[in-house]
Amino acid sequence: MLKVSGLEKSYGSQALFENVNFVMNPGERIGLVGRNGHGKTTLFKMILGEEEPDAGVISVPNYYTIGHLSQHIRFTEDTVLKEGCLSLPISEDGIDESYKVETILMGLGFSVDDFNRNPAEFSGGYQVRLNLAKVLVSEPNLLLLDEPTNYLDIVSVRWLTRFLRAWRDEMIIITHDRDFMDSVTTHTMGIHRCKMKKIAGPTQKLYQQIAQEEEIHEKTRIGDERKRADVEGFINRFRAKASKAKAVQSRVKALEKMEKLDKLTDIRTLDFSFKSAPFPGKWLMNANDISFAYNQGEAPLFSGLNIAVGKNDRIAVIGKNGKGKTTFLNLLAGEMQPQTGAVQHNQNLSIAYFGQTNINRLNPQKTVEMEIMDTHPDCNRGAARKICGIMMFDGDKAIKKVSVLSGGEKSRVLLGKLLVSPANLLLLDEPTNHLDMDSIDSLVEAIEAFDGGVIIVTHSELILNNIATRLIVFDGGKVDVFEGTYQEFLDRVGWENEREAEGGKPSNRQNKNFNKKEMRRLRAQLNEDRSKTLGPLQTKIAEREKTIMLLEKDVEKESQSLVEASEKGDGEAISKLSIAIHNLNTRIETLFKELELLTTEHDAKAKEFEQRLNGLGLEG
Repeated sequence: MLKVSGLEKSYGSQALFENVNFVMNPGERIGLVGRNGHGKTTLFKMILGEEEPDAGVISVPNYYTIGHLSQHIRFTEDTVLKEGCLSLPISEDGIDESYKVETILMGLGFSVDDFNRNPAEFSGGYQVRLNLAKVLVSEPNLLLLDEPTNYLDIVSVRWLTRFLRAWRDEMIIITHDRDFMDSVTTHTMGIHRCKMKKIAGPTQKLYQQIAQEEEIHEKTRIGDERKRADVEGFINRFRAKASKAKAVQSRVKALEKMEKLDKLTDIRTLDFSFKSAPFPGKWLMNANDISFAYNQGEAPLFSGLNIAVGKNDRIAVIGKNGKGKTTFLNLLAGEMQPQTGAVQHNQNLSIAYFGQTNINRLNPQKTVEMEIMDTHPDCNRGAARKICGIMMFDGDKAIKKVSVLSGGEKSRVLLGKLLVSPANLLLLDEPTNHLDMDSIDSLVEAIEAFDGGVIIVTHSELILNNIATRLIVFDGGKVDVFEGTYQEFLDRVGWENEREAEGGKPSNRQNKNFNKKEMRRLRAQLNEDRSKTLGPLQTKIAEREKTIMLLEKDVEKESQSLVEASEKGDGEAISKLSIAIHNLNTRIETLFKELELLTTEHDAKAKEFEQRLNGLGLEG
């Protein structure tokens, strides 16, 4: 169990934490959220002892192990498998558990052939994956993961999601992928205004509570100011009258006792829209029978690919890393040429391209403002400054040189450059890598509102589910165009590695021992047992969820009453309603804990039945 008490941390005049307190209970999997630069990674460093707090204590039990995903690359073994096995816990009975390492490596995108390769042969992204495999296999009491999906493709992210759902010890995870976080965590903890707030449930619930509390704070502050003004007016009006001296003195004492709430400062977030260019036709571009390979004699990354891009299309390019997604986008943009076939652009096509490597095209000696201005001849300083402000480079930040910017800040400059020129086709190559959750939400809204076509490379299932209506799928050694949403793709086709995992075939021995009739009987028996076991659990889960939903409606109703009481300055009603809301929230927290235990039990038993069915070559 991790306990943090009275934590304080500042860098110069910027305070990150002010008297922060929280407890992490056994088995909790916490999603840590907050704006970029608000202290998420700093908290990890303090838990690991890499940085010291200015004040406060971080307590961990004796013999409590902490594992974290390190971006520091340092390998000592000559093969990937040997390096991974270094992190295996020591087995008391001497059993070889290297199979655990192999399973995790394959889940994270390594092939069996990769096991005997030297780690130094791999790209930086795959070396970070090896570090991730090492920390997962070490089975620490507390797992700290800071942006673990940054170097993963969508297939590996889906595998990691399933792995972390089954994690039985404690975990704190930082990620900009809201769907991924919510799918693997039991609790959400937010860094907000230098404080920490922790709740049971998903990110949306936390943000709703914060918004609700801040609305109440502001309503109460306005009500208090109105009351204070009335009291001050009474004092000033009757101060000179001897007959009112007693009443005036009473008001003065009451004024001194009145607590003054500060006005909450605005927290900046990206809030932008893309500028659309008119397009009179129907088709923006056509890719006809295109093929591409980097070296002659090598198998092409894709071959015979055809797609027509319409002016309102929302196309997502998905698949494992290194299979050609970025290359495909470069071909569509006209920055590279296919070996066979052709990419034909409509004469009225205007492209805005956000590329992974385009950061390198920024001039390190230019300021942010100059980079924005130089994007388009019609962009004057006033327009550039406005875009700088939208992208959170307000004031003197706009005259910072590109050379001193972080990777995330450079990405914001690139996004800002996209806003300058009107376009009717957006090509976006993983644009969310350096954005926080609020900024990603703003980007999704801007894409949805854009009056033009969009082609986006992403591994975020949140974006896929919100945006994509067509897919270009790199999977199984080929590239296919899928006409439909991402969920329809999962339902009708699915990823090759997941199809293989679900299609367990019976062994020869099982084929000999069971005839078809016996197999049908066994299947029926297993399904009956599953229904008897999972049915009651599903009922209990549904009951808890319904009760939570009803209680949350009660909280919403009582909170509205609290706002009204605050406006009236009704102290007695405020006190009663605050207690009622606290009691309701406490009950909701308890129900969430019960729901978590029931869901964990249900998932474990469902997995057990699934494995038994797969082991016999049967489908559930």
